[in-house]
Amino acid sequence: MLAQAVEHLIKNIVDFPDDVSVKSHENARGELLRVRVNPEDIGRVIGRSGRTANAIRTVVQALADHKVRVDIMDVRR
Repeated sequence: MLAQAVEHLIKNIVDFPDDVSVKSHENARGELLRVRVNPEDIGRVIGRSGRTANAIRTVVQALADHKVRVDIMDVRR
């Protein structure tokens, strides 16, 4: 559910929504959501001084009942 919510949020921010993918991984420290976006969209997703990325992380923590990390990466072709 969290991965789908993050994917929906980010697809509405970026210029290349088809390049957005969110994968969920469980590890010892909790859940990890790996977000991949087009290199041209990385600035939009991170935002000025990381504000957009922090807002996304805040929303995810509010939705989750456990520890969740969100890593934002660009797609290299």
